[in-house]
Amino acid sequence: MSRTSREVERRILRHLHDRRSQTRLLEIHAHFLRHELHQSNQILAHFVAVCRAHGKMRYAELVFQQAQSPDLPLFNSMIKGYSVSGQPEKSLSIFSLMKNNGVLPNEYTFAPLMKSCCNVSDSKVGKCVHGEILKLGLERHNAVRIGIVEFYTNCEEMGNAKKVFDEMLQRDVIIWNLMIRGFCKTGDIDMGLFLFRKMRERSIVSWNSMISSLAKSGRDREALEVFNEMQIDGCFKPDEATVVTVLPVCARLGALDVGNRLYTYAQSSGLFRDFITVGNSIVSFYCKCGDLETAHRVFCEMPLKNVISWNTLISGLAFNGKGELGVDLFEEMLSRGVKPNDSSYVGVLTCCVHAGLLQKGRHFFSLMTAKHKILPKLEHYGCMADLLGRSGCLREASDLVKNMPMKPNAVLWGSLLSASRNHGDVKLAERALKELINLEPWNSGNYVLLSNIYAEEGKWDEVDKLRVLMKERSVKKSIGHSLVG
Repeated sequence: MSRTSREVERRILRHLHDRRSQTRLLEIHAHFLRHELHQSNQILAHFVAVCRAHGKMRYAELVFQQAQSPDLPLFNSMIKGYSVSGQPEKSLSIFSLMKNNGVLPNEYTFAPLMKSCCNVSDSKVGKCVHGEILKLGLERHNAVRIGIVEFYTNCEEMGNAKKVFDEMLQRDVIIWNLMIRGFCKTGDIDMGLFLFRKMRERSIVSWNSMISSLAKSGRDREALEVFNEMQIDGCFKPDEATVVTVLPVCARLGALDVGNRLYTYAQSSGLFRDFITVGNSIVSFYCKCGDLETAHRVFCEMPLKNVISWNTLISGLAFNGKGELGVDLFEEMLSRGVKPNDSSYVGVLTCCVHAGLLQKGRHFFSLMTAKHKILPKLEHYGCMADLLGRSGCLREASDLVKNMPMKPNAVLWGSLLSASRNHGDVKLAERALKELINLEPWNSGNYVLLSNIYAEEGKWDEVDKLRVLMKERSVKKSIGHSLVG
């Protein structure tokens, strides 16, 4: 390459990494075409990297296809580009092309390639790539090993992940976090907690991952203990994820003092101002604790709200027996132009059920499809059937269930059973119980109730049939217990 060409090449590289490069890609491309540098692998590799950074991998692909003799950096740039842009199959395809061209991969090839293997459904591909790494002796590189461990944890093959982990002489916080997340994901929370305890250095991700895993597995007290340890440790302040994870734990445990402190912290740290999710979690926390006054105040103080914010408070009002207030809030939401979703309608219909607002319920159920084009789900039908049943509209409730586009579940039949018994509709109760027996063949209570109905009507043959059915299904009548000492 002549001195002039090298100068032009350096100038093009400067332009590529200029902050205005996104708007000048076509101009830069034309520039190196004009100077016949379109086969310069160095320029092409940098051009692909810039395309990747700006989400223009299709453009990068077209330029790459013109390269006559792509070298290792250019192949690596394409592999990484496809990997980070969510096109793992293309990343693997470029790797195959690279091998066919006789270009030997290096550690910069395999780090993004293993990331692609995490995102393809076939784990055999990842194992083949791991084999290539071992064959070339590149497993000693930290970035490559992180990729391998991430692949195996993603595939939930923790035996292979631990084998690679145990062979590592240097383990950074990323690799520890991957292992902890992997064990917790596969249900081995104790091993995840064991590794967490062994960590010399942690990140906020480490703390959040452990707290979240414990909470999701129903170990709320331990989750709160780990959160308290994090505060005592003092190295990390709670972030958005911490607050959103810990507040539901506080609600389930009734740890109002911890929840109050988190709310105060969220206000002083700016998390409440900056993250809608934090505000939503605080509203939900106070609703679950039954403190609707504070929940409403927090809702009003939120600088930004989304449909989830409104849904959270509406549902909270419903489940705390304040259905009329929930309906008022839903109507305010509509008046402010906030578009409801299917969860919004579950919330307001639940409000109608608890407040006995039959006409409002009918109106909202109709509005959902007529105005907002939301197809009712099983939950919506369940709310309406419950509302109609409680209001004594048993035939309408029965017709609603009969004409549903999906199969009713046990909860829905249970609400119809309750309504039919309260309003003395024996036929509907009989039908509901038959359906419940089919859906819950193990529940002896349903058999007993149906047997009692048959006995009251003198249908002793049906009583005998039920007893035979219970015997065939090995269903035993629950033993009665007395609370009298």
